[in-house]
Amino acid sequence: MYQTGLTVPGGSGQARPDRPGDLNERQLLVRVTSPLARCAGEGADADDWFPVATRWSRARAEAARALALCARCPVRGDCLELSMRQWEGAGRYGVWGGLLETERAAIRKEWLSGVSVSRLLPSRTG
Repeated sequence: MYQTGLTVPGGSGQARPDRPGDLNERQLLVRVTSPLARCAGEGADADDWFPVATRWSRARAEAARALALCARCPVRGDCLELSMRQWEGAGRYGVWGGLLETERAAIRKEWLSGVSVSRLLPSRTG
């Protein structure tokens, strides 16, 4: 468990990485833009986060560096949660939580029905 200085309602003062749904959007934004986020300090090219290919396999190849950072990122679930909440804006585009837009669109219905990103994310990793 890691600490970000955020308090989760009913929590012990530590933000729980397995419960991004318990955080408000401001808390999620603070976490995904913090030094904990692998994308914040790894020097990845901005183009790595926005593949232009329309074919899934090619898009994953274009985003390979971003996806590799996401795979080991401690705020990956928070990032995916924020993307789902911000779907009508910036959250729809690019790589968020280690998933491409098409991959997030495929799990969005489950998320909207109340399935947490913590349950959705592990089944989508490879």
